[in-house]
This record gives sequence, structure tokens and C-alpha cells, in this order.
Amino acid sequence: MALSLPTRQRRGVASDLPSPSSSRSKPDEKEDKRKRSEEGQEHKAIGWFLPLFALGMLRYMSATSNIIHDCDEVFNYWEPLHFLLYNSGFQTWEYSSRYALRSYLYINFHELVGLPASWLFPDDKVRVFYAVRFFLGLVSVISDATLVVALSRKYGKRLASYALAMLCLTSGCFFASTSFLPSSFAMYAMSLSSGLFLLGKPASAVAVAAVGVILGWPFSILAFLPITIYSLARRFKQTFLAGAVTSLVLLVLSVLVDYYYYKRWTSSVFNLLQYNVLGGGESHLYGIEGPIFYLRNGFNNFNFCFILGLLFPAFLPIARRKYAPDLLIVVSPLYIWLGFMSLQPHKEERFLYPIYPLVCVAASAVIESFPDLFRDKYNPHDNSWPVVIAKFIRPVVLGLILSASHARTFSLINGYGAPLETYKILEHYDDVGTGSTLCVGSEWHRFPSSFFVPEYISEVRWIDDGFRGLLPLPFNSTLGGTAAAPPHFNNKNKASDEQFLRDIEACTFLVELQLNRPYPTRGSDLSTWEPIAALPYLDREFSPSMYRSFFIPYLWQEKNVFGMYKLLKKSIKMTLM
Repeated sequence: MALSLPTRQRRGVASDLPSPSSSRSKPDEKEDKRKRSEEGQEHKAIGWFLPLFALGMLRYMSATSNIIHDCDEVFNYWEPLHFLLYNSGFQTWEYSSRYALRSYLYINFHELVGLPASWLFPDDKVRVFYAVRFFLGLVSVISDATLVVALSRKYGKRLASYALAMLCLTSGCFFASTSFLPSSFAMYAMSLSSGLFLLGKPASAVAVAAVGVILGWPFSILAFLPITIYSLARRFKQTFLAGAVTSLVLLVLSVLVDYYYYKRWTSSVFNLLQYNVLGGGESHLYGIEGPIFYLRNGFNNFNFCFILGLLFPAFLPIARRKYAPDLLIVVSPLYIWLGFMSLQPHKEERFLYPIYPLVCVAASAVIESFPDLFRDKYNPHDNSWPVVIAKFIRPVVLGLILSASHARTFSLINGYGAPLETYKILEHYDDVGTGSTLCVGSEWHRFPSSFFVPEYISEVRWIDDGFRGLLPLPFNSTLGGTAAAPPHFNNKNKASDEQFLRDIEACTFLVELQLNRPYPTRGSDLSTWEPIAALPYLDREFSPSMYRSFFIPYLWQEKNVFGMYKLLKKSIKMTLM
């Protein structure tokens, strides 16, 4: 019997017909897998409540306990804000209409909170000061929380949790988060822009970057370049429009605000760039530091977190599949900015603020990748003993970083918090009457701002104590206030004859730091003044580096040397003489 079958073809059934899924290209299948993976990560991601709550608590603590780390924060930002609110305050040469290096648009942004606070607390300027600080903390909370949630959705809970802990507790982030500085504003923008980028919103990321550069710190444009370029490569039209429109609107608004205050057409953004970049400035007049300044400073503020952050590129070949290209794009400004700023002769701690969040992100990725150093790349579920040990080391390293950070934070707050607390005592001595004069000598650079000077004190004056640089002088409403160009201001950091009060007997109060020195200082001869406040202040020069930088129980008090930060009142005997 023949077993041959008819040669006619059988009819196609439904299973034989090309289905939509089988006809899709491999790139489409990869895109589906990527989306399903991201959806899975999102289900396992950290929600908004935890980062908002944790960051909110720590930023509140920062706002209430943070010291003022840089006199530029006082004289270039707190004092102009005080002038806009109360028509009094100190002016620096950068705010002279002749130079117009500083943008009042940035000050106006903080005035949105300061002005209502001054109405709410008409007799308490200190509360207005802290209201602005709370606002800065709130902006930091929102931007950092966005970054943490984005990290969680894209890379999982563990990496995001590590980053959250470091953003909350590392000394650098703790202090920078509530500092009234353009570099801090650029830091907020960096966190928010990076978070939006990881959430797949490149246009919004570039728009935020433009706000950070134009409204905040123009020099930070270099740090935002990687996200901007990569976002343009992804979605050029939408991203370009978002960045261009945001930049144009802010630049026009900045010019209009500058005209309103300086009473002439100028651009503070361009003036600042011209002074520092195009050869017009001489920043070396304000001090120069060696090439390792930022490395030393980074370790002080982030300890081992900073070292691990710098090691991220070395871990990238091991964890490339996890972190490239998006996380590499996000953290790359850390190395670009650090390298660029280290080449500049004039260095300051605040110049690194924009990349502070990226230090935490890079270090978190390195800690999270510890087991990958020992895991068999062909066996993702490898649980050999080196992998298990590496997993155990992760929380140990994180705990070490956070403990060292707390030690650093505690040391700075308790060692250098005396100036803020000393000036608060002035409000209890209004019985001297109006028209009093507060005098400050060598401690002018620790003046915490006019927000801490009660209304009964009519003026704050500097006393010649050997400093030969140009000091701030009060805004002069007679000359035009913000539009004034006082002749004593110059861009060469040369002292003016008008900046000092020659007659110390005209002072009602005196602020001095009394240190134990083998040579005579004014702070060592205060017999004709009545001390009304004296708080310990860490003597940096005579205290060992390790003990003054980090709080070590018992040894911190024992090993360090302290001076006395004093507020003195003219004694009755001196008045009668």
C-alpha cells in the first residue's frame, strides 16, 4: 500500500498566519523588554514619602543649625536681600552699578519668601533669616527627592537607599543644602535635572539646567553639558526648544531686573563671565590654593564617600551593563568639574557645591557593585563566599561613611557656631537706646549679616585691625541705593580710607575673638570693656588637623584648643573717663 500523500498544500490555519508579535523587529522586542524591566523596577522602587520625609527632617536640622561658611554668602547675598527688605545693609563692589557683577534676579527669587516673612515677623529679623533658610531647605528636599526616586525606579531600591542616606547625612550636602549661594542653587538644579533625565524627561532636564545656570551660577554650565548634549541627541527638537526658550526668557528677565536696580542697561550674567573668563578679572587677588585643595576638601566633607565616588570609572567595566550610559552621563560632571576647577588658581569650598549630589550617587553605585567584583559573570545568582562577604561589607562601608560624616558635622557646628549665637544676644540689650554703634574688627568676615543686628543699633562699623583688602560698605540711598557707584569701590581689592572707624570710643558694642597667643592682640586687652557674652570658638591654628576636622568623643575637647568669641559692651567707667 502506497504511503504517499497528495501533493496539494494544506490550508493555512490561524497558528500559521504571521502574528503581529512575530512580525515585529528585534529592536521592538528589545524596547518591550526594556519597558517591562522598567515597569518591574518601578513596582519595587522607593515611593516619594520616604525621601521627602527623611530629607525634610535633615534639611530642617541644617536650616536651624548650619553655620555660615563663607563671608561671600553674607555680603553678596544676605546683605542685598536685607537692603531690599529693610533699606539697610552692606554693599560690595560687585554690586556697584559700575561693575554690576551680581544678579538681583537671584536675590528676588529669595525675596519671594523673605518679603512675606518680614510682614509676618515685623519685629524679628532673625526669624526672617531662618524663613529663607527653610525655603532653601525645601527646594533642596524636592530636587534631591526627585533624584532618589529616579535612581530607585531605574536601578533599584538598594542604590537609591544608599544615595538617600548620603544625601541626608554627608557633611557636604548637609551644609550646602541651606547655604544662600548661587553654587547651592546650581546644586539643586543638578539634582533635579539628573533626576528628570533618569526619569526619561530630557527636555525638562535641560530646562532645569538652564535655570540653574542663568538664575543661579553661570559657570556651572560646564557641569550641565553632559546631560544637555545627551538629551539633545535623544530628542533634539523638543529638548532644544525647552532649553532655548527657558534660557531666552531668563536672560531677558535678568536684563530687565538688572536695569530696574542698576538703572542702566547691562547684563550681570555677561559681566560676571567677562570678569572671570574673558580676562577682565583678577580672582587671584582673593587667594590661591594648590592643585590638591579640592581633593583634601572633598575628603573632609565626604570622607570615604568621596574616594569611592572617584573610583566609579574603575568599576564601570564590571557594572557597565547596569550603569552605562545613563548613570555614567549623570555622574560624569563630577570628574569634568573637579578637573576643571582644580586647574584654577583661586579655589573655594563652595565652588564644588554643584557636584555634591553626584559624589553621593557615584559612591552609592560603587558600594552597590561590590559583589560584582567577585561574581561569576555567567552566573548572576552566584552566592559564593566572596560574594556573600562583599554583600556584608556594603552596609559596613555605608555605616562608616555616615559615622565619619556625623563626626565632621558635629565638629563644625560646635566648633564654629559661636558667631551666630553671639550676635543673637544683642536683642536683649536694647536698654542702651537707639543710635548705638556695633564695632567689628578682625572678625568682619564672620559677621552673620544684618538680620542679626537689632533695630536699636543704627550702624555697624569696621575697625582697622591690619586687613588691607577692600571691605563692604553700607548701601547709600542718597547716592541711589542699588544704582549707586560709590567712588571708593574698586576691582583691585584695595582698601578704602572710608571703610574703617578710627575712633573706637564711638563704639557701643564690640565683637572680638580672644585667642591665647604669645603676641599681643586687641582681643587680649579688653579690660575697658564689659563682656556680656563669651562662647568657645575652635582655634584652628593650634588644634590638630584630625581632631578639629572630626569629632572624636572625649578627645575632641581634650586635644583641641579654644578661644573665646566675645560680645562686649562699653563699660560705664570708660564712658565717664
